[in-house]
Amino acid sequence: MAVLNRLVRTTRFNTIRAFSSSVKPPSPAINKTGDGSRNVQWVFLGCPGVGKGTYASRLSKLIGVPHIATGDLVRDELSSKGPLSSQLAVIVNQGKLVSDEFIFNLLSRRLEAGEAKGESGFILDGFPRTIRQAEILEGVTNIDLVINLKLREEALLAKCLGRRTCSQCGGNYNVACIDIKADDQSPAMYMPPLLPPAHCASKLITRPDDTEQVVKERLRIYSEKSRPVEEFYRSRGKLLEFDLPGGIPESWTKLLQALNLDDHEDKRSAAA
Repeated sequence: MAVLNRLVRTTRFNTIRAFSSSVKPPSPAINKTGDGSRNVQWVFLGCPGVGKGTYASRLSKLIGVPHIATGDLVRDELSSKGPLSSQLAVIVNQGKLVSDEFIFNLLSRRLEAGEAKGESGFILDGFPRTIRQAEILEGVTNIDLVINLKLREEALLAKCLGRRTCSQCGGNYNVACIDIKADDQSPAMYMPPLLPPAHCASKLITRPDDTEQVVKERLRIYSEKSRPVEEFYRSRGKLLEFDLPGGIPESWTKLLQALNLDDHEDKRSAAA
């Protein structure tokens, strides 16, 4: 209960607005704070490897709110070599979900730190993953919008197996080149690799849990336990479905259109 009480205390942020039964993407011009950020409380859903972190991070910078990825919180705990890190490593490397209690603990600590720094709003990535988590989160804060990223399974598997991290700078890259031909059910899809700069190329490592067996197990668990979370938010009129059409440039532009947002930095770069 102490963890849940801390979660209640630290998730009392201002909300953008109440959503009606049909999701209407928020306007970028409302509820700005004094520093130009927006008081949003958004959640990213989607299968492991779909790109939640990439798009949540970009939106975080664009609208000026923190991006909180529970996957990063777990990895930080793993690298801390604390008393629970070895137990956590076994769970993660088997592709299993970390317990609710552990996630609540990590999340409450992160929110407490953010509140102390004066953060307003957040974009959650990787949480909630279960109905129980969604119900608890709904009980302590008013989530404005849930963005459900979707990608066909063959592309998901290729993306996960292609992920690489620079062991020196921590940069994230992907060596997979996904080129799927159109068929009667689906359009063609092309996602080019995200290759590292030359100084990182020889330092790339693969996450220990990015093996075909573990990735397939993560996808199975997601289908079994997390897809009902989509219906949870759909029934509350907060779910925005978004099918990724391709690589980051194409998908980013269309995601901003779906959210009724503009990326002025991209526009300035294109005009330069």
